[in-house]
Amino acid sequence: MEVLLDYGDTRLAVELPSDSVVVRYGQTYIDPPEVNAEDATRKALQNPLNFAPFRELGGTHKKVVIAFPDRVKGGVGPHCHRRMAIRLMLEELLKAGTKLENIYLLCSPGLHRKNTLEEFYWYLGKDIVDQFWPDRLLNHDAEAPDLLDLGLDGMGNPVQCNRLIAEADLPIVIGHCAGNPYGGFSGGYKMVVTGLSGWRSIASHHCPATMHRRDWLGASPDSHMRAQFRSIGQAMEKGIGKKFFAVDAVLGQHSQVLDVQAGEIAAVEEATWPLARRRTNVYLDMKEPADVLVIGLPRSFHYGPGMGSNPILMSLAIGGQLARCGNALREGGVIIAASICDGWFNHDWFPSYEETYHALQKYCSATDFLASPDVERITTDPEFIFKYSNRYAYHPFHGMSMISGGAVPHLWSSAVLIVGPKAPGYARGMGFVPVGSFSEALARARKLVGEKPRILCTPECFSGGVPVHINIKS
Repeated sequence: MEVLLDYGDTRLAVELPSDSVVVRYGQTYIDPPEVNAEDATRKALQNPLNFAPFRELGGTHKKVVIAFPDRVKGGVGPHCHRRMAIRLMLEELLKAGTKLENIYLLCSPGLHRKNTLEEFYWYLGKDIVDQFWPDRLLNHDAEAPDLLDLGLDGMGNPVQCNRLIAEADLPIVIGHCAGNPYGGFSGGYKMVVTGLSGWRSIASHHCPATMHRRDWLGASPDSHMRAQFRSIGQAMEKGIGKKFFAVDAVLGQHSQVLDVQAGEIAAVEEATWPLARRRTNVYLDMKEPADVLVIGLPRSFHYGPGMGSNPILMSLAIGGQLARCGNALREGGVIIAASICDGWFNHDWFPSYEETYHALQKYCSATDFLASPDVERITTDPEFIFKYSNRYAYHPFHGMSMISGGAVPHLWSSAVLIVGPKAPGYARGMGFVPVGSFSEALARARKLVGEKPRILCTPECFSGGVPVHINIKS
């Protein structure tokens, strides 16, 4: 069969054996039914879990901070979750007598690039933005001089927190609950711990000791990473002396709202995860796990332009998709990824990445590099930090966390073959094997896994919307 794989700025046509399993939304799986986002959000705010009704939480002299996810996920449009949640919470807070000038909106990008005014208009809408810009619509800064240091949690993880939300009378966090290789599900404590913290806290879980465990594969809420999220998040709450009020939506393929729950974070996680698990876990009629996973990478996807051409981000994308397919690909299988891999690092958004890539080449493994003095040197480089805080660039530690995830395929597969790289040396630099054509890649894979490999293909896993996790029914 012919399949079109994402490939840079276009598509690459490849021939797969007729018995290959191709996973596509609307054919292999569909989402649970969408709900009316406004009705579901109003109901959640009126009946929060382990909190009083939301309107009762406001008040004339109360300072309220609403933290929301950045541009990377969540969708766009009047019915997208964070936009709907902010609009309805503002309505309730004002009815409760809360003064508009005492309400702040806080974008929570963690180590992602801060969002621009144009991006806020794009996904929050002009009606919301113009009420708060410029003094009360802010970006969290993981390098802020007043970032709170709350010591260590019970697991020994550093705990840091944004001061603005820590000092609020009512700290609110909006989350998107969807299957994610980074600790099971987005939203919940993950939103707080990765979005409102500093790099040293994030480094305690976005690292080989956590991401190179077998339980990092799949959307498991019981992984070590998830335990760290919970432990750090609860330590944040203890340190600031109050509970976060969470408003989380379970999202579908195109960021449509499937459910909304509000209240205490732990209770919201318990209420949203069953539907999120049903939505994200796709079960295939395969008797045994696949021998070969076939994917394609566009040039630009969730982290931004260059994700499919920057070798570090390319490796993370492959590692992330392996995590999503870890229950359907046998250990020691082969990954074939079509990637333009032309070495465009996008220095405006990812200024530290090229230096990070070249520093990595001095070491035998990603684990050795990530334990080296080069990581501290690059991560604390004043120029890179300045660009993160002032020039809408990714934090330099972000590249280190991507290397941790990008090394995952080396642990669980026999080879990663990159089809059609324009600058093949960059693929080799990440430990992958560049090949000129898909047919050559398939021939190499057969030498490693056998002449009649079981093939699993997820052709639109990055361009097709919110991804899923692949399992086999047996």
